Amino acid sequence: MRTTDGAEPTTPRGCTVQIRNLELYYEEYGAGKPLVLLHGFGGSSQNWHPFTPQLSEHHRLIVVDMRGHGHSTNPENKFTHRKAAIDVFLLLEKLGIDQFSAMGISSGGMTLLHMATSQPGRIDSMVLVSATTHFPDQARAIMRRAAFGTMPQPVQEMYRECAKRGDEQIRQLIAQFNAFHNDYDDMNFTPQQLSTITARTLIVHGDRDRFFSVEIPVSLYRSIPDAALWVIPGGDHVPIYDPAVPFASTALRFLDGPRRRQRLAGCEP
Repeated sequence: MRTTDGAEPTTPRGCTVQIRNLELYYEEYGAGKPLVLLHGFGGSSQNWHPFTPQLSEHHRLIVVDMRGHGHSTNPENKFTHRKAAIDVFLLLEKLGIDQFSAMGISSGGMTLLHMATSQPGRIDSMVLVSATTHFPDQARAIMRRAAFGTMPQPVQEMYRECAKRGDEQIRQLIAQFNAFHNDYDDMNFTPQQLSTITARTLIVHGDRDRFFSVEIPVSLYRSIPDAALWVIPGGDHVPIYDPAVPFASTALRFLDGPRRRQRLAGCEP
């Protein structure tokens, strides 16, 4: 996968470690303060490849294939964001990483919400892209009827590219995605729970997100004590790959900046 400017991503150091009953794959790039990167559902660590060259100039990147995704296994054949959060904490323990910053796309951002509320002192700053506090009816309807054959062509291509074990892995992931529509426990954050987050948090969201309406990121912004909100005009779910959106530079400036509360409205602050 090429970066947004056409360059090849830097060469990763890919490793697989045993985390309880599963094998978790991750890649490392760069040096400096750790920055954990978590992909969206159906994806893998390679979803971050367009941004790794720029991000690795400033941070030691830990880019994870979450359970059952990419090269990682999932013998339970069940995915919850709560369990994914535990996996990542156990990985960081093996790597000797205590304090870190993080970015998560969709399910990756939801996993970060579990991490930031369960061990708030660990995350210094984070970026949540197209994340949610709960699954609204519009998202549950999409989850319930999702099937590989009816997915948009780019989504099908992403699944095929990221599923390293082929069609069976794709079928398992889609079944897990379907199961979200009946789950009311995993993603069910209240404003009180979100108020315990101490990480400086940048919330990035498209104002045309078909899964999670813009009211959800606004509620995140209002509930997390030290938060900033960047609503991208015309953006659908995960709008950061548009070349016109200066995602990496804006995220880096936020992650490494001073504590503050601000709004970012559709452009670089």
